Amino acid sequence: MRAVVQRVSEAAVRVDGEVVGRIDEPGLMVLVGVTHDDDPAKAAKLAAKLWGLRVLDGEKSCSDVGAPLLVISQFTLYGDTRKGRRPSWLDAAKGDAAEPLVDAVVAELSRLGAHVETGRFGADMKVSLVNDGPITLVIDL
Repeated sequence: MRAVVQRVSEAAVRVDGEVVGRIDEPGLMVLVGVTHDDDPAKAAKLAAKLWGLRVLDGEKSCSDVGAPLLVISQFTLYGDTRKGRRPSWLDAAKGDAAEPLVDAVVAELSRLGAHVETGRFGADMKVSLVNDGPITLVIDL
């Protein structure tokens, strides 16, 4: 699994003009990509990593201060641009394999006590955010 994590002061995701997920306070906006060998154990590990990642003000984590997370599926994180000008998506898991694993990350975060907002899997989403810092990290599991 791969995640791009941004510390934000606010973030929202819209589908067809409707807000489907929003955080209006400091927290994390997380893009999650799934590849072929990912499984529920990796999803749980990613959730734990996100919940405990100490990148908020004062080196705090979401678990320390109850900060929210906006989690959005993002297959393009596994785009390969090494050859040519058109990305290859061969490393990205197909939707029927990826969606349950993104859902597993969200479910595990919720089980850990997180307030989690989400996008809509497979939809054309418009994401807006205010990156705080800016802090942006890539997590590969």
